Amino acid sequence: MGLFVEAVDVWAAPIPDRPGGLAEGLRALRDAGADLQCIIARREPDQPGKGVVFVTPLQGDQEIAAAAQFGFIAAHTVHSVRVSGRDRPGIAATVAQRIAEAGISLRGFTAVVIGAQFIAYLALDSRGDADRVTRILTQT
Repeated sequence: MGLFVEAVDVWAAPIPDRPGGLAEGLRALRDAGADLQCIIARREPDQPGKGVVFVTPLQGDQEIAAAAQFGFIAAHTVHSVRVSGRDRPGIAATVAQRIAEAGISLRGFTAVVIGAQFIAYLALDSRGDADRVTRILTQT
């Protein structure tokens, strides 16, 4: 399929569901020099007033220390794979179908197109599933 596929570490932190809640966490990472490639934030529907933010990557001691001070932890229960390549009609459906045919259930799927580039982050339940998805999607 001509895709670049790699496992990535995702970091998560609780955030208050109020104006500025997300900005505070992102500012702490920016000030530590983090160059984030993906940010996903959402409310916690069963916990009014709370939200969660997921980011990747965090690299180096300074970034990780700043993240820890804000409450970020490595999301060891969410195993993620980054998939990128040339965009084309149906690429997301093709990726999802290949994973489904292998009997793997996705925990989450986030995808965007920027210019001619398709980028997706796939969340899986285990490191084994992430490794299998990586193999499946790099096979031609």
